[in-house]
Amino acid sequence: MTQPAQSETRVQVTGFDQLDGWDTDDHAAAMAVFRNTCHDLNEPDWRALCAFAAQNPEPRTFFELLFRPVLIEDGKDGLFTGYFEPELDGSRQQTPRFRYPVYSMPPEARVTRPWLTRRDILDGDTMSGRGLEIAWVDDPVELFFLQIQGSGRIRLPDGTFLRVGYEGSNGHDYSSIGAELVRRGTYTAHQVSADVIKSWVRRNPDTGRELLYHNDSYVFFREVSEVPADRGPLGAMNRSITTMRSIAVDPSFVPLGAPVWIEKDGKLPLRRLMIAQDTGSAIKGAQRADVFFGTGDKAGRAAGRLRDPGRMYVLLPIQRAYAMLPESAI
Repeated sequence: MTQPAQSETRVQVTGFDQLDGWDTDDHAAAMAVFRNTCHDLNEPDWRALCAFAAQNPEPRTFFELLFRPVLIEDGKDGLFTGYFEPELDGSRQQTPRFRYPVYSMPPEARVTRPWLTRRDILDGDTMSGRGLEIAWVDDPVELFFLQIQGSGRIRLPDGTFLRVGYEGSNGHDYSSIGAELVRRGTYTAHQVSADVIKSWVRRNPDTGRELLYHNDSYVFFREVSEVPADRGPLGAMNRSITTMRSIAVDPSFVPLGAPVWIEKDGKLPLRRLMIAQDTGSAIKGAQRADVFFGTGDKAGRAAGRLRDPGRMYVLLPIQRAYAMLPESAI
């Protein structure tokens, strides 16, 4: 990870006895998910830990013996949200019903940063006639939310699925259309959810289209149908992520592949060891995480309701954990 400036962060190394609920978690479930991406960690200390993990040690002892929980704060309150893998109806061919394209990334968008805005891409002809369409779907609002989630499955007319994953973006910052509706006074913050936004855009097609343009960010996809249907979508580490055990984080604070202890408050408190295996354009900050809820509408409804405070501790190899402390704290 990119080490943040010490003047901007506060780092505290603590013990496992300070983690609320640690004793009662399913450490074996977390260990299984940790192993899925552990071999992709290249630093010597991580490689040594992963080699030991492959020998099937007792999970709780493994974490307690070789890691230390690290609380990293950047002055912003902790915030947990949820994400999921949506399912859309679509086709590999354009039809009167399926007319909204899911695009792969044009080469020039990789070079010019930022590239065209969402409005430029959708209202212009830059993408036309280039064979960049992976598929077409029947709902532009669902396609917008597919871009927010970063991956999804498209149900084809013959009942099979085409799976797509994040390939890249146009380089513009993500802007929340939910926050924009709150700013306009359309809704209050506690009223906003994905379903509320979708309903509003569909009831107001013209102003709804303009609302979607408020977010200049545009996501391009690649086909990843080689991932089996019983596995989760690919995360930022190019490995399948796991329902309620994988989270998206800001990699400038949390190294991808690291275990992270979650203490989420709110209506349904959550105390669980998860693995940082994904990122997201809206996930910025030391105490910011997105919990993966799974695939489909039920997962989507649960993910859309989550917007809770809390805190999280990154579990780091012991020497790495203490190396993060300022000299005055050692």
